[in-house]
Amino acid sequence: MPLTLLLGGARSGKSRRAEELALAHDGPVIYVATAPEISDDPEWTARIATHRERRPASWTTLEAPLELAETLRTQCHADTFVLVDCLTLWLSNWLHAGNTASQAAETLERILPKLPGRIVMVSNEVGSGVVPARASGRRFRDAQGVLNQRVAALADRVELMVAGIPLTVKGR
Repeated sequence: MPLTLLLGGARSGKSRRAEELALAHDGPVIYVATAPEISDDPEWTARIATHRERRPASWTTLEAPLELAETLRTQCHADTFVLVDCLTLWLSNWLHAGNTASQAAETLERILPKLPGRIVMVSNEVGSGVVPARASGRRFRDAQGVLNQRVAALADRVELMVAGIPLTVKGR
């Protein structure tokens, strides 16, 4: 399965599932982190630390809060497993930098079909939760939903994580 999309809500087990898939890979593993460091947020710092502690020393970690397409272009090889965690943070960074949601989807649609190797992308399923109170939150939720749909259309496999259990949505 060259491209897998793992969807789920907060604390559904998405990242852990992606890491399990990566651990089963015999070749090199590249972990692409899209979360920016936020020095004045101790809870966020602790979350990032937890993710880092779970990664084996043999994995290469690259930070790509904006340049995800370029990172994938240079790091994906036939024998490589690339884990992207996560599309939701990347989209947030992308929009904050002044880009549009459609540009985000188009960027991934152009590159993903051409990439060799195994790619697992983690993304939040934001449409099943509380409706955001502000228009900006609703616009982001909608943009994330569209991005998830467009990546899922390209994916060979899509799993929805529910309480740590992967449910196959697409693929075998």
